Amino acid sequence: MKPQPSSSSGNRTQLTLFPSLGSGIAPRDAQDLMAWPFFSLAKRRRVTPIDFRMGATWISVEAVPDHGMATIWDADVLIWAASQIVAARDAGLPTSRLMATTPHEILTFIGRGTGKDHYDRLRAALDRLQSTTVATSIRQQHQRRRHRFSWINEWRELVDTNGRPLGLELILPDWFYAGVVDRTFVLTIDRAYFSLTGGLERWLYRIVRKHGGQQEGGWSFDFPHLYLKSGALSPLKQFAFELRAIVQRQSLPGYVLAIEHAFGRERLAFTPAPVDPFEKAVRRIGLTVDNLR
Repeated sequence: MKPQPSSSSGNRTQLTLFPSLGSGIAPRDAQDLMAWPFFSLAKRRRVTPIDFRMGATWISVEAVPDHGMATIWDADVLIWAASQIVAARDAGLPTSRLMATTPHEILTFIGRGTGKDHYDRLRAALDRLQSTTVATSIRQQHQRRRHRFSWINEWRELVDTNGRPLGLELILPDWFYAGVVDRTFVLTIDRAYFSLTGGLERWLYRIVRKHGGQQEGGWSFDFPHLYLKSGALSPLKQFAFELRAIVQRQSLPGYVLAIEHAFGRERLAFTPAPVDPFEKAVRRIGLTVDNLR
């Protein structure tokens, strides 16, 4: 692992260590990451940059050939981190960008296995998060100001004197941490999200959750707009084909999808699925009804 140079990476001694709280907490996601194209949606390695412009908002994401761009599956680590920070904050506990945990805890929280291959994939994900660089105008007081960072400033594995693993530490960037600490920038997500296997499917859930929320009337986007916000490399025709397949499967937890046609363009419409009060209360604490049976 080769940490990227960062103005924050050398501040370990100035940061208070934040031990994670375990895996039994509700999953939370950062709204900025849900709404904009920050990650590769493909499982194959991507090195083509994301260069996104929409109004005053711009995002540039660059990868290194050795690791490739951080993927939407790698972003599960950031969901874990956001969830830890919010849970600690709500409990009145101090938090920090310097976090201590174990690979087992992260993997359990994000619904992965805990065999050796899963540990190796987690290390690869941490490398991609650390080596991917982002520059954006989002949450900058002056839109032209450039804020550049990596999803993880640095990370390291800890071992005892006999070489036995003790866990790992990682340092989050200021941009991400500040957005999570501000409760207005975080949303609770359905734990079933971690079971979604497709990159586009995962991305679509996050943008639907961000914009649809719990509004009874739902929300809608036309296909070209969604395509632009996805940052996908596939042609619009392929993107639309995959979108229609997701609508047919109705696989997004908590939402009903539909395709509408207006002025010769396809639009994706989404509304919250009916949920009984008991199940709604259970989901708020990050569980499912099956967990209580």
